[in-house]
Amino acid sequence: MDFRYYLPVNLIFGRGRLSEVGKAAAKYGKRALIVTSGSAVRSGALDRVRNFLENERVESLVFDKVTPNPLTTTAKESAAYAKSEGCDMVIGLGGGSVLDCAKAIAFIAKNNRDINDYIYNRYQGRGALPIIAIPTTCGTGSEGNSFAVLTNPDNGDKKSLRRNEIIPSVSIIDSELMQTMPKSLLASVGFDALCHSMEAFLSNAGQPMTEYLAYEGMRIITDDLVNVYNGYDAPASWDKLAWASTIGGMVINTAGVTLPHAMEHPLSGLKNITHGRGLAALTPVITEASASFAPAKYAAISKLLRGKNESDCADAMRSFLDKIGLTVRLSDEGVTEQDIPWLTENCFKVSAASVANHPAEFGSDTIAALYERAL
Repeated sequence: MDFRYYLPVNLIFGRGRLSEVGKAAAKYGKRALIVTSGSAVRSGALDRVRNFLENERVESLVFDKVTPNPLTTTAKESAAYAKSEGCDMVIGLGGGSVLDCAKAIAFIAKNNRDINDYIYNRYQGRGALPIIAIPTTCGTGSEGNSFAVLTNPDNGDKKSLRRNEIIPSVSIIDSELMQTMPKSLLASVGFDALCHSMEAFLSNAGQPMTEYLAYEGMRIITDDLVNVYNGYDAPASWDKLAWASTIGGMVINTAGVTLPHAMEHPLSGLKNITHGRGLAALTPVITEASASFAPAKYAAISKLLRGKNESDCADAMRSFLDKIGLTVRLSDEGVTEQDIPWLTENCFKVSAASVANHPAEFGSDTIAALYERAL
């Protein structure tokens, strides 16, 4: 046994702990940029955060233009705003898109080159503004890792900025904030969280710590997501889903993701589809083609999904997706056969490392065939 594990996360976890954001922020300065979206405004979460900051004499400005599948250009615009206003920290309040954008903003505010230079590792950069991450969905796990996934609107590349500097200084995980999600969003982000743990569990880059945590993340989601989706609103179940989401973010920080995410990023980069729906269309098809390459691990996944072994893992997954209203084909999302050559090429361009992490070694012909099978 030979491995390394490094992840300096600072988690404040529990219902009602949003109230601690003011004291947390006061340690990093007196002027915060809150990066958010309309849902936090409608739920009242933004007003609550601003009040908690005001109580600790921390001024706040708001940038609320973040959209699903956040753009490099949006992060650049907001970073310029943060610099011009003298902000000394960034607070991300929202789902995965918001948190990823907030982390990128904090990095760009300290580094002067085009963000794509850092995404493609042409330059390393140095430093970032302190980041406070407050997730309002239980899917991304961005509060627990060093990734910020952005889409370049000029070419459709959806790829991660990966820097230890953007691990949040503090992450406040309060499941009360998540209970306003509509069911369709809960299903999508919940399946994304399941895929994070599942892919880390399968990854060639995994190790004992990630396997242990990933299995626990999968166990929680397969035990609790369907019940919560069907209206079982017990606080303990929401807490568990929030924790499983954070686990998913933590394990992919070390083990990375595999083929489902590698193939989905080109989809949402090209078509701007909901990430969890793209994963739901792809993952069962990929599982069918891959189960024989890692039978023991796929058997373990199948049993968590109420299946029997690796041979029925894909069917068990389809049954699980059906229970959360997430049975979907790529054609439902506007993907056509004519898109497949670009998707396949882009998969290797933006996600080569994730393709290599997959337990089965697939070339471009196989990946094109998987896209076609998922239509």
